[in-house]
Amino acid sequence: MIVSAAFAKPTVQVWRNLDVPDGATVREVIERSGLLDQFPEIDLATHKVGIFGALAKLDKPVKPGDRVEVYRPIHPDAELLDRR
Repeated sequence: MIVSAAFAKPTVQVWRNLDVPDGATVREVIERSGLLDQFPEIDLATHKVGIFGALAKLDKPVKPGDRVEVYRPIHPDAELLDRR
């Protein structure tokens, strides 16, 4: 089934479509997307994730067409921190 994975920083946004097996979870989509390799600062133990803007658990199964999102922590100086 086709789903997508997304992650955004002030300087770069990534949205990837990928084909995953039926029963794939949010975690599996993120792992297969390559986002963890491209953005080593993503820590699935601390970063919140969701589907179409709604928080989701890593073990939640995805459905065809879902967009899995990894959210950055909100920090008052987040833009400054991201530029380091």
